[in-house]
Amino acid sequence: MVRLRVEFTTEPFDLDRPPPHAVAARDAVQDAGLDHVDVGPFGNTAEGGAEAVLTAVDALLRRSIGAGATRISLQVNVLDAPGGTPRTGP
Repeated sequence: MVRLRVEFTTEPFDLDRPPPHAVAARDAVQDAGLDHVDVGPFGNTAEGGAEAVLTAVDALLRRSIGAGATRISLQVNVLDAPGGTPRTGP
Protein backbone atom coordinates (compact mmCIF):
# COMPACT_ATOMS: atom_id res chain seq x y z
CA MET A 1 0.00 0.00 0.00
CA VAL A 2 1.24 3.49 -0.83
CA ARG A 3 1.58 5.77 2.19
CA LEU A 4 1.41 9.55 2.01
CA ARG A 5 2.33 12.46 4.26
CA VAL A 6 0.53 15.78 3.92
CA GLU A 7 1.91 18.98 5.41
CA PHE A 8 -0.39 22.00 5.47
CA THR A 9 -1.03 25.49 6.80
CA THR A 10 -4.04 27.77 6.55
CA GLU A 11 -4.20 31.55 6.48
CA PRO A 12 -4.79 34.17 7.70
CA PHE A 13 -2.74 33.48 10.82
CA ASP A 14 -3.83 34.43 14.31
CA LEU A 15 -1.21 33.81 16.98
CA ASP A 16 -3.56 34.58 19.88
CA ARG A 17 -6.01 31.77 19.16
CA PRO A 18 -6.64 29.29 16.37
CA PRO A 19 -8.97 30.80 13.77
CA PRO A 20 -12.05 28.83 12.68
CA HIS A 21 -10.44 27.73 9.40
CA ALA A 22 -7.43 26.28 11.26
CA VAL A 23 -9.73 24.40 13.63
CA ALA A 24 -11.70 23.08 10.64
CA ALA A 25 -8.52 21.81 8.98
CA ARG A 26 -7.31 20.21 12.21
CA ASP A 27 -10.65 18.51 12.76
CA ALA A 28 -10.69 17.21 9.18
CA VAL A 29 -7.40 15.36 9.57
CA GLN A 30 -8.13 14.20 13.12
CA ASP A 31 -11.51 12.82 12.01
CA ALA A 32 -9.97 10.95 9.06
CA GLY A 33 -8.56 8.06 11.07
CA LEU A 34 -5.00 8.59 9.83
CA ASP A 35 -2.03 6.81 11.38
CA HIS A 36 -0.25 9.94 12.57
CA VAL A 37 -1.43 13.53 13.01
CA ASP A 38 0.75 16.33 14.38
CA VAL A 39 -0.90 19.74 14.74
CA GLY A 40 1.06 22.87 15.60
CA PRO A 41 0.74 26.65 15.35
CA PHE A 42 2.98 26.98 12.26
CA GLY A 43 2.40 23.71 10.44
CA ASN A 44 0.56 20.44 10.52
CA THR A 45 1.35 16.95 9.27
CA ALA A 46 -0.67 13.80 8.83
CA GLU A 47 0.26 10.36 7.50
CA GLY A 48 -1.63 7.33 6.37
CA GLY A 49 -2.66 5.20 3.45
CA ALA A 50 -3.04 7.04 0.16
CA GLU A 51 -6.83 6.86 -0.02
CA ALA A 52 -7.29 8.03 3.57
CA VAL A 53 -4.88 10.96 3.13
CA LEU A 54 -6.45 12.04 -0.17
CA THR A 55 -9.90 11.91 1.40
CA ALA A 56 -8.62 13.95 4.36
CA VAL A 57 -7.07 16.54 2.01
CA ASP A 58 -10.41 16.97 0.24
CA ALA A 59 -12.16 17.45 3.59
CA LEU A 60 -9.57 19.87 4.97
CA LEU A 61 -9.73 22.02 1.83
CA ARG A 62 -13.51 22.13 1.79
CA ARG A 63 -13.90 22.72 5.53
CA SER A 64 -11.13 25.33 5.74
CA ILE A 65 -12.44 27.33 2.81
CA GLY A 66 -15.95 27.08 4.23
CA ALA A 67 -14.63 28.43 7.55
CA GLY A 68 -12.93 31.46 5.99
CA ALA A 69 -9.43 30.41 4.92
CA THR A 70 -7.99 32.77 2.31
CA ARG A 71 -4.98 30.58 1.54
CA ILE A 72 -4.13 26.94 2.15
CA SER A 73 -0.64 25.68 1.48
CA LEU A 74 -0.04 21.97 1.31
CA GLN A 75 2.54 19.48 0.25
CA VAL A 76 1.98 15.77 -0.26
CA ASN A 77 4.89 13.33 -0.12
CA VAL A 78 4.85 9.68 -1.14
CA LEU A 79 6.47 7.75 1.69
CA ASP A 80 6.58 4.34 0.02
CA ALA A 81 6.65 3.46 -3.64
CA PRO A 82 4.56 0.52 -4.86
CA GLY A 83 6.30 -2.68 -3.80
CA GLY A 84 7.48 -1.23 -0.48
CA THR A 85 10.54 0.75 -1.68
CA PRO A 86 10.83 4.09 0.15
CA ARG A 87 11.01 7.17 -2.05
CA THR A 88 14.14 9.21 -1.41
CA GLY A 89 13.81 12.19 -3.72
CA PRO A 90 11.27 14.87 -4.57
